[in-house]
Amino acid sequence: MSQVAANQPQAYSQPTHDRRRRRWPWIAAGIFVAPVVAVGIATAVFQFGLPWWMQEGDHNHVYESEAGSMRYQVHLPPQYDGTTQLPVIMTIHGCGMTGYGLNSMKATTQFNSLADREGFIVVYPTQRMFRSLVNCWNSADPREQHRYSGEPALLAGIARQVVETYNADPAQVHVAGASSGAGAAVILGATYPDVFATVTSAAGGEYGLNQVNPNDPDSTPSDYTARQAWAQMGDRERQVPMIVIQGEEDTVVPPIVGIRLVSHWTAVGDFIDDGLLNDSLNLVEETTTVPSVEGRYGYTHTTITTPNGTSLVELYLVRNMGHVWPGPAGDGLFTDHAGPDASAIVWDFARNHPKS
Repeated sequence: MSQVAANQPQAYSQPTHDRRRRRWPWIAAGIFVAPVVAVGIATAVFQFGLPWWMQEGDHNHVYESEAGSMRYQVHLPPQYDGTTQLPVIMTIHGCGMTGYGLNSMKATTQFNSLADREGFIVVYPTQRMFRSLVNCWNSADPREQHRYSGEPALLAGIARQVVETYNADPAQVHVAGASSGAGAAVILGATYPDVFATVTSAAGGEYGLNQVNPNDPDSTPSDYTARQAWAQMGDRERQVPMIVIQGEEDTVVPPIVGIRLVSHWTAVGDFIDDGLLNDSLNLVEETTTVPSVEGRYGYTHTTITTPNGTSLVELYLVRNMGHVWPGPAGDGLFTDHAGPDASAIVWDFARNHPKS
C-alpha cells in the first residue's frame, strides 16, 4: 500500500450497515415532518386561498393589536379613488367556512360583484387557524362577548383600520354574518354600536344565546339577555337597526332562535329609549308575504319600526329554506339559489341606515 493510501481517514472504511444506522434518525424525522408540513400547507390554502384566486380590487391585510392578530381581505370597487368616502360592509363567515379561502363568505355572498356595481367596500375577516375545529367563531363563549377583548375587539379593530386605510365613511360601516358569524355580528352590535351602523344575522341568535336552554328556551326570556346586551353598550348606546334572515327548515339554528332574536333586539331598543321595558317606543309592526314561484321560495317580511318609520328590526322568514346564506349567485356549501337575495337585502338596508 502507498503512503497516500495508508494516510486516508479511517471513516471511509466504516462498515455500510453503520452508515445506514446513522441515517435512520433523519429518515424518521423526515417521515414525521412531511405530513405536518403537508397539513400546514393544506390548512393555509383552506384558510387563505391561493394567490391567483384574488380578483381585481382585492387586498390582503393583517390586523394586530393587544387582543391578537387576524387576517382579512378587502375588496375595493372601481369607484374607489381614495378621496370619496365609500360605505363598508364587513361580512363574517360561519362554521366550516372561511373569509376568502375555500368555501368562503366571499364566494357565498358574491358581495364583490354587488360592490362593483353599487360602489362600496367589502371586508372578509377569517377566523384564526386552529381556534376552532371547524373554523367557527366563538360567539357562544362568554369571554368573546365583551368590548376591548377577544374576537369583538379584533373585528372592530379591522373595521376601524379599513376606515383609516381606505378613507371609508365611518358613518356607514355595516356588519353581516352567517351562523356563528351571525352570532359574532350581533355581539358587535352590542359591544361596538359606535362602530357599526347596522347588523345582519343570517341563521344566528341573540347576544348571550349560550345562556338559553334549547330544550326549554322560555326559561330564559329574551329580555333577560337583551338587558345584558344593552349593558354592553354602556354610554355608547344607540338604536342599531338589524336584519334577521331565518330559514323555516333550518335544523342547525331552528326558527325559534331567529324569532327570539327579533324579540331580543326589540327589547334592547326599548331599554335604550328610557332604561325600562315598557314599550315606550310605540313600535309599529307590519308583515307582508311574498309568495313562492317556480324555483323561488316564498317568505314573510316583517318590519318593526318607530312611528316616524325608522327601522329597528326586520325579519325575513323563508319557507323551505335550511341553514344557508340565500341568493341567486352564491357559490359554496351553504348557499341556496331559491332563497331571497340576502346580499342585495343587506346592501339596500345598509345604504338606507347610516349611523347618525
